[in-house]
Amino acid sequence: MLAAETSAEMVEIGALWREAMLAGDFEAAWRQTDRIELPRRLAERSGSFIGQPHQLLWNGDSFTNRRVLVRCEHGLGDTIMFARYFPLLRTQARRVIVKAQPMLLPLLQGMEGVDLLLNAWTTDSEPPHDVAIECMELAYAFRSKPETLPSTVPYLLANRLRGAASFYWSNECKYHAGLVWAASDWDTTRSLAIDDLAPLAKTGGVVFHSLQQGDRANEIASAPIRIEPLSEKTRDIAGAAAAILALDLVITVDTMIAHLAGALGRPVWLLLQKEADWRWIRDCERSPWYPTMRIFRQPKAGDWDSVIASVAVALSREWQDRPARQSQSGQYSNRD
Repeated sequence: MLAAETSAEMVEIGALWREAMLAGDFEAAWRQTDRIELPRRLAERSGSFIGQPHQLLWNGDSFTNRRVLVRCEHGLGDTIMFARYFPLLRTQARRVIVKAQPMLLPLLQGMEGVDLLLNAWTTDSEPPHDVAIECMELAYAFRSKPETLPSTVPYLLANRLRGAASFYWSNECKYHAGLVWAASDWDTTRSLAIDDLAPLAKTGGVVFHSLQQGDRANEIASAPIRIEPLSEKTRDIAGAAAAILALDLVITVDTMIAHLAGALGRPVWLLLQKEADWRWIRDCERSPWYPTMRIFRQPKAGDWDSVIASVAVALSREWQDRPARQSQSGQYSNRD
């Protein structure tokens, strides 16, 4: 048994880690991870190691001139978020092998830094490798800080997807915004009711398109604003990416779509509940993870009215500024 493995200690470490990430103090968060991982590595090297679920896959070995296997074992948004590290990893490793969810393979195929891409759901045997790591562990492995994490976008293959896009708007003079108002049911505090979108009706000149999936996509039939359906064309992630590339803006709650839009370098407005996930630094309107993202936060738990009111005002300004931006640049770009 390792020193930092009692239930009380694990709760303490988890709380301190989350608080450090929310404060933007990544170094303090990695020190909390060290409290688990450094004793674990010593025990592993002495032959007394007994693996525990809370420990990392990576054992601390160097990547330099090694064959590194990256497993993607969490959510789709997590894989998209941490795929940014693949090119950086390849600057050290001799070979980078990625096992990813099949839905993401069209986006990751041919990505810089990936020598071999495998379907994690169908590949039973693993190719020869020297070091293994889960993709979300890469930020810890590189001891990233907000100012040093890989943040150049797009890092997914936007140009190839744009060529395959089938989203062309007949009303090109309008401003086109994609909407996702509901996250998965495992955390309902992330989701809005469709009626919460009513203030967006005041944003003249904006055409709204639904990127929502699942049962809640059907809610556009009773929505308080007109929302054009895109759900049929965006069931797979490649289709969603193509739609995002054709839109002027994506407005979404905390879902995979937020990560996809950010990784594609597209303007994305993220609507966050009061107690948000650890990756969204507290009290910040911008995110070091995605330079094209703007964050709108609940001032108090459950207060989506304030969030949507702020979005409506900001969106009206975006539409009003559009002609000026076009005349200045000759081509509209909504990147701040």
